[in-house]
Amino acid sequence: MTCSLLYAYIRSQAPPKEAFTPLYIPIVNIPAKDVSLRPEFIALFVHANISASHLITLDDLPIVSESEQLLPPEKTRWILVDHNKLQGFLGRLYSAHVHGTIDHHDDEDSVPKDTDPEPRCIEKCGSCTSLVVRYLQSSWDALSSSSLSSGAGHAQGDSLIDDSAVTRGWDAQVAKLALASILIDTRNLQDKDKTKDVDKEAVTYLEPRIKLLPKEARTWDRSTFFKEIDGVKRNIESLNLNDILRKDYKQWDEPGCKLGMSSVVKSIDFLANKAGDESGTGAEKAFHNTIEAFMAARGLGLFAIMTAFTSSEGKFERQLLVTSRKDMRAAVSRFESSNAEELRLESIPRGKNIDDKAHKEHEKSDLSSSSWMQQNTSMSRKQVAPMLRTALQT
Repeated sequence: MTCSLLYAYIRSQAPPKEAFTPLYIPIVNIPAKDVSLRPEFIALFVHANISASHLITLDDLPIVSESEQLLPPEKTRWILVDHNKLQGFLGRLYSAHVHGTIDHHDDEDSVPKDTDPEPRCIEKCGSCTSLVVRYLQSSWDALSSSSLSSGAGHAQGDSLIDDSAVTRGWDAQVAKLALASILIDTRNLQDKDKTKDVDKEAVTYLEPRIKLLPKEARTWDRSTFFKEIDGVKRNIESLNLNDILRKDYKQWDEPGCKLGMSSVVKSIDFLANKAGDESGTGAEKAFHNTIEAFMAARGLGLFAIMTAFTSSEGKFERQLLVTSRKDMRAAVSRFESSNAEELRLESIPRGKNIDDKAHKEHEKSDLSSSSWMQQNTSMSRKQVAPMLRTALQT
């Protein structure tokens, strides 16, 4: 979300001469109702003087049946950030009009090799926002320098607003917007497996912009800022289970199958218990029913839940739960046989939340589930999703 906002904000103020349009419009690739499922962004927007109502979401685009008429593909250009292949109805209509990308996932060879004057930057790192900051740095510097010089020249006493002070305020707000994503993605630069030099360099670039404000210079503390945003992100107890699965959800259209994947900051036991509490029935049966309804609503053939949480002993852990239709079970087997060693997967035995009756009913259904402890905790959805997609394509 922050990648598109940052790119559009800077690029619209300093578009290249050959740009298709001088106005870059950031589209948040989720429905408007899903913004509320990401309270960390709501908390962050306070720092950036943004309201959720300011965002342009999928709901603001024409409905599918009217898209070609109201938003003709040939009159658009799409720049992808934090992904490099359009999915869903946007992909079906506008893939041929993608003219750039900045991303840190595997290259899907969907974006043309020559995207000039827009970027084609696909590079592994902790946060895509770091790549966006690096790409925009010279433009951002020029804009800030110009505004500060203009402000100093036009300030005419205490009764008038000093433009340079306004510029510093805007810079600090935008810098916080960018910095938050980098810190969350890299665990405040402490995740040694994810954090790369470009992430560290982006933080080094952004923090001085925040400290240019006198108030921030006195009180700014990066760890405190990180803990504030991260704490809000991890507080999901008030959400129902369906919303938890929607909160950080990605979907891909693979040959003959739609793949969905939810990242969750709590354990599988937490999710099962929540399902049981909400339904008043056994945890496993309720959890299975919720997953079944979730998959049916999206037409999924395979659905993965990837958890990342800190155990009661203070250890960071990951789990993976994969549920598939019967005709997709072979793909799950391929995924496990090909990746179990690298991911260090260990099957999770049936626990106290699973009663025999519910387990037998589950086995008779059209869906099959496998769950593992993922001992290689360095590998997130960014690595696991391509493995599942490859298993479906084989």
